[in-house]
Amino acid sequence: MRYYIISGEASGDLHGANLVKQLKIEDPNADFRGWGGDLMRKEGLELVKHYKELAFMGFVEVLMNIFTILKNLKFCKEDILKYQPDVVILIDYPGFNLKVAEFAKKNNIKVIYYISPQVWAWKASRVKKIKAYVDKMLVILPFEKEFYQKYNYEVDFVGHPLLDAISESEKREEKTIALIPGSRKQEIKTMLPIMLEATSKFDGYRQVIAGVNSIDKSFYQDFIEDSNAQIEYNAMHNVLRKASIAVVTSGTATLETALFNVPQVVCYKGSFLSYHIGKHLVKVKYISLVNLIMDQEVVKELIQNDLSVNNLRQEAEILLKNAFEKEKMYRAYEALQTKLGGKGASERAAKVIVDYLNE
Repeated sequence: MRYYIISGEASGDLHGANLVKQLKIEDPNADFRGWGGDLMRKEGLELVKHYKELAFMGFVEVLMNIFTILKNLKFCKEDILKYQPDVVILIDYPGFNLKVAEFAKKNNIKVIYYISPQVWAWKASRVKKIKAYVDKMLVILPFEKEFYQKYNYEVDFVGHPLLDAISESEKREEKTIALIPGSRKQEIKTMLPIMLEATSKFDGYRQVIAGVNSIDKSFYQDFIEDSNAQIEYNAMHNVLRKASIAVVTSGTATLETALFNVPQVVCYKGSFLSYHIGKHLVKVKYISLVNLIMDQEVVKELIQNDLSVNNLRQEAEILLKNAFEKEKMYRAYEALQTKLGGKGASERAAKVIVDYLNE
């Protein structure tokens, strides 16, 4: 089988790599081409375009880069036709991937979506497109199956692939505060200065930043030249393994932090316009995956105007000094793991995909 896989960000590259690894076991004659990152390439995918060329976030930022996005889309369609895959596998990244799904469907190429767009949060109208253009949807969050049932669309819940990606090695807690500012320059530029200042005054604690290789090291250096913070690149799991607490930009990293059993404060601040557009469109009570899955406030969220140096310092201090609050969070994390369906998501996803293609 010939598989064309498209992932547009770092987390998708991780899950895409684990999926490719399992697909090779289920289908020894598999051939892979697509868009992703270094991890997918390492597993044998012929990489057409790296996700770091694709990562635009926020409404304003997408508009500013619309011509680049359209150029990428045109190139992607041409490349799919040239490769003639048996299936196109799309990983999240909905603005781009749903257009690819429509194109592939019209060209009689099977479409499988792995890791659903967050249609339960906003743009529920996309469900209509998903039903029209996606042959099979694999979801990773427990409440997504129930969501799609409301629209008479059957999906497969395979569990969350992060449970596979996190190694079993024992957590070694040190006096460390993990700072996880995100994987895009816009996020880092906004979040990191606040994180650094808010956590700089806790005696005996080191600040360790989880950096990403897709961002130039010089970009980080501009923020830390006046601090004692250290950076570890492409080693977020190692940073979390050592952390007493973490300060995390909203995204997949909030869930990873919980799975490493690290108490956390979740932060988010976007551009004024992007935030206020989003506020009117997004239909969820929480922004962190931890709170969304548990349907309660397990971790504190500091969003937009609430994200200040003083507020963040106060919340970090509670986690460092209040044993009761930490214990409450640990118990919720334990329940979270149970809800996520256990290990083996990538293996289950690969089996569903290969079985479907062989039908």
